[in-house]
Amino acid sequence: MDVPLWLALIVVGWLGVKLIRPPWWLVAVLLLGGYLLGDSLLAPAIDTAVK
Repeated sequence: MDVPLWLALIVVGWLGVKLIRPPWWLVAVLLLGGYLLGDSLLAPAIDTAVK
């Protein structure tokens, strides 16, 4: 069964928020930080480290 990445991320994020109950500001900071890092000069280094 093939699940799109965006759907898997939404499900895992929703479960994490429901089960762990982090503050909403922390969720917003992590999402915004990930978005900004993905579009920065560090993106190739992060991509290499993840692979």
